[in-house]
Amino acid sequence: MLNARIKLRHLQAFLEVARQRSFARAAERLSITQPGMSKAIRELEDILGTSLFERTARGVALTQAGLTLLRHAGPAMRALEEGVGALGEEERSARWLRVGALSTVESRLLPEALRRWHAKGSDDGQGRFAEVGVNVVTGSSAFLLSRLRRGDLDVVVGRMTEAREIQDLAFEHLYYERLLLVVRAGHPLAGVSPLVAEDLSVYPWVVPPPQTTLRQQLDSFCVRQAMTLPSRLLETLSLSISRGYTQGSDAIWVAPEEAVVEAIGRGELCELDLAIEQQGGSVGLCRNASLQSCLALEAFCETLREVAAD
Repeated sequence: MLNARIKLRHLQAFLEVARQRSFARAAERLSITQPGMSKAIRELEDILGTSLFERTARGVALTQAGLTLLRHAGPAMRALEEGVGALGEEERSARWLRVGALSTVESRLLPEALRRWHAKGSDDGQGRFAEVGVNVVTGSSAFLLSRLRRGDLDVVVGRMTEAREIQDLAFEHLYYERLLLVVRAGHPLAGVSPLVAEDLSVYPWVVPPPQTTLRQQLDSFCVRQAMTLPSRLLETLSLSISRGYTQGSDAIWVAPEEAVVEAIGRGELCELDLAIEQQGGSVGLCRNASLQSCLALEAFCETLREVAAD
């Protein structure tokens, strides 16, 4: 039975701090003072008898107890919001499909899957998905998986099995994809073989940000090669920024294979002869089994499987 001392404001404050990873930003989003936000979280922790957050250099992070509460509180709050919103309203024919996309699938898998999915819904004679919009949210695996756990997303697509936030979410493997070291055509290292790690240290690098699954693989590569990344780093998950910077400089880009395979084929980019990983990481789709599914989501997941198989 739910403790009667736990109020709706406690759960709203908890979920917003978990979402923002900051007491100050959470307070701003809920239009309350930061002391008021801190008080609400402190009251909730006192009621539960455990700490929900721990302070880090980048803000606050959920403790194990916080992650457990988030797994249940997020979907419960969303169900409550949907129930209140449904009062006095007729069932609407249109809805949104909410998709989280990691950079590993932004270039080919996801655009093609969305195109086929919409085409299926329009061509089946029933127009099943003609009124269904798609909202695509991009970001790191930690950010997207946290939103999936709260019920803010229907599915997350990409390479994420190394993320600690995946935990009890349901992941389905689609295919493996490698990280590549790529440079512009005409780069001094293009075509050089064999390459050793020390050849790379004099150039700037374009890399995934810290605390991402792709950066973890890069860090492992650096340990194996006994090398340290240069100080001239561009940290971003944006494919367009990475591509533009790489093609206009001597930078070395740590890129998902999907994002660069066509440019390599056209001779615009070159893969360096030094492998970060052999097989690559598992790209797939992740869902929250505690959330109710729908026909549109099931059809979209099936389309992802078809495109991946192709």
